[in-house]
Amino acid sequence: MYFTALLARTDEGWEASDTELDDVESLDELAELARETSPDDETVLVCIEQEGSWFGIVRVDGEDDPRVFVSDAARAMRSAYGEILLTDELLGREPEDPGALDQLVDLDGTEDGPGEDDADDDDQLASEVPRGPLGDSQLLADLGIDADTVLKLAPDDALSEIADALGCSEVLEAVR
Repeated sequence: MYFTALLARTDEGWEASDTELDDVESLDELAELARETSPDDETVLVCIEQEGSWFGIVRVDGEDDPRVFVSDAARAMRSAYGEILLTDELLGREPEDPGALDQLVDLDGTEDGPGEDDADDDDQLASEVPRGPLGDSQLLADLGIDADTVLKLAPDDALSEIADALGCSEVLEAVR
């Protein structure tokens, strides 16, 4: 089970709203969704939690590039929402080339279909994704939550602890 919410900082404090990410396919789209909730270019935190497994935080400040932290990259990689956060840049690999030869049509005109090499590709991808935390553990430091605290948060109560430290646990629980 997933829980997703947006926490937007305003002049009056933090505001929370739940959000659906079913139509979001990339980190850029997620950042744009966050920016739409804060017309004054204030900080927006996108909070994603898969019950008992992993959590992710995306911080969007105006037009700056989004900053991402994922508590367990290997577990998140098995999730549609996690795949949004685990960009090639975050994983430290070269972006996939959509025009790569292995994705082209064979010389005889037939498309490559699923084969025995696909399982090997999945295994290789899983081995490229580290177990444990990945990303910017300092993304909440200026909000009073240091990197050591972020790294020690348990997936079950991480978002509640973050909201409590930010002073907005009531607004987060209202959308939960």
